[in-house]
Amino acid sequence: MATWAEFTAEQPEMAAFVESRFAADRHAMIATLRKDGSPRISGVEPDFAHGHVWAGMMPGSLKSKDLQRDPRFALHCMSTTASMTEAGDAKISGTAEFWTDKEVYLKDLFERTSWEPKPEEIDLFRFDVTEVVQLVVEGDGMIVLSWHEGRGTRRVVKK
Repeated sequence: MATWAEFTAEQPEMAAFVESRFAADRHAMIATLRKDGSPRISGVEPDFAHGHVWAGMMPGSLKSKDLQRDPRFALHCMSTTASMTEAGDAKISGTAEFWTDKEVYLKDLFERTSWEPKPEEIDLFRFDVTEVVQLVVEGDGMIVLSWHEGRGTRRVVKK
């Protein structure tokens, strides 16, 4: 698994694009896996800080329980038809790690957002990435730029 910092060092332009898409609307969608293996889609607010992608969740929430049981996830920025054609789309997949040392992250979170949850009020996850996808619409086609850990970047144009 690659950290966000490792991905950014390898693909700085793509990382900047993806971060900008997630920053455009802090709310995103995360796919996790239920006990029976079926997918669950939930809202989440990912955060790019300290060279990682993070997300805080309500303690004991279903998405938190899903990730603690099976750490695989897929994260998708909020997109509408307008944002897709104007600004593009971004996706991140990988694995989540339940993070118990929350103090530094929460202090920094407060300095950046003025939100200061108590450590017991948040289940914190750090995401490592295996795949990052950037989609943009140009003219009558779509350009898909995808990065996979260990394989590098692939560009596909769809008409």
